[in-house]
Amino acid sequence: MFRLFKGKAMKTFTLDEAQSLLPVLESLLKRAVEGKQEAERVEAGLSELARRIYLSGGMKVDVLSVAKQRAELEAHLQRVRESIAEIDSIGVQVKDIDAGLLDFPCRVDDQVVLLCWRMGEPSIEHWHTLESGFQSRQPLDERFRRRTNSGGRPN
Repeated sequence: MFRLFKGKAMKTFTLDEAQSLLPVLESLLKRAVEGKQEAERVEAGLSELARRIYLSGGMKVDVLSVAKQRAELEAHLQRVRESIAEIDSIGVQVKDIDAGLLDFPCRVDDQVVLLCWRMGEPSIEHWHTLESGFQSRQPLDERFRRRTNSGGRPN
C-alpha cells in the first residue's frame, strides 16, 4: 500500500515483507558501504597529493594517474548512489550508511511507524515513530507479530 508522506508516496511493509527483503537489502547496503569506504580511500590519496603540492610550492604531477584516481573515485561514488537508489526504489529508507541503518514504513493500529534494522542484526526486532530515531527504537511487540501471524495485511 502507498500513503502520502511529505508530499510523496510511501510504501508500507508488513513485518514478514520487510524480513523477506533483508538478504537483498543487506547485499545492496554492503555494496554502498564498501563503495563509500573505497571512495574515501581514493579521496584521501588525492587530498594527500594536493597537500604535498601545496607544501612544496608546486611539483610535477602524473596527470594521467590523477585523472585515473578521479575516475575511480567517481565510479565508487556512483556505485554508492546506485545502491542507495535501488534501496529507495523498493520503498525502504536508508538512515545511515556507516551504521547500516534501514527503516521500513509499517502500518500498525492506524498509525505509520518505522520498522528499524541495523546491518549485522539477524532480523528486524525494533521499531520507532516517524518523528523519533534510532535512539528511541523499541522492541517489536505483539501488535506487529499478531498481524504477521494472522495472515492479515495491516498496511
